[in-house]
Amino acid sequence: MPDRRPTAAERQAHLAAVRAEQQRSKTRRTWLYGSIAGVLVLGLIGISIAVIWDAGRDQAALDTAAAQDIEGVEVIDGLTFNHVSTTVDYPQTPPAGGDHNAAWLNCGVYTEPVPNENAVHALEHGAVWITYSPDLPADQVTTLQAMAEGQSYVVVSPYEDMDSPVAISAWGYQLEVDDASDPRLATFLQKYLLNPELSEVGAPCSNGVGVPA
Repeated sequence: MPDRRPTAAERQAHLAAVRAEQQRSKTRRTWLYGSIAGVLVLGLIGISIAVIWDAGRDQAALDTAAAQDIEGVEVIDGLTFNHVSTTVDYPQTPPAGGDHNAAWLNCGVYTEPVPNENAVHALEHGAVWITYSPDLPADQVTTLQAMAEGQSYVVVSPYEDMDSPVAISAWGYQLEVDDASDPRLATFLQKYLLNPELSEVGAPCSNGVGVPA
């Protein structure tokens, strides 16, 4: 029996079937590649999140270690941030954070004691407060005052009844020393000035209260 040639209709049907199978294969490949790409993207996202989390954890550990690297720094936890209109009984002398007046102290050098509650508000803005006993020798006072030169977020003032001749404070951190030439003062200032841990860091340290010398 001689072979019968397919009719035009049969050829068209066969061609349509082949194209349909090709399209199905293409679709399967697209889904496969898309799934692989999706898995890779999710994997990369997961890795990125893990890296970021680890970096944040490592940075927190570094910050704690850095505080410990400055011998004698006291870390003060559990500070409150309330605005009050009364005086505050602070646990540290001088204070290094806590409830404070709504008006911040203007940063700069003072030759007379300044109100605790206003100075603490300046600390919340990222300032560093250098305090000294009123009987500190004049040359040491000059050394401390020089640390405020060119700095917009440093307060220097005398302070009555301190436990040490000199103290330097930032929000949540404090260091007491016996002499203005102690190199830890400069290290503390460099580390904690405008401390990025603070939510109000960089808020004004001028146009508040107080008239620096």
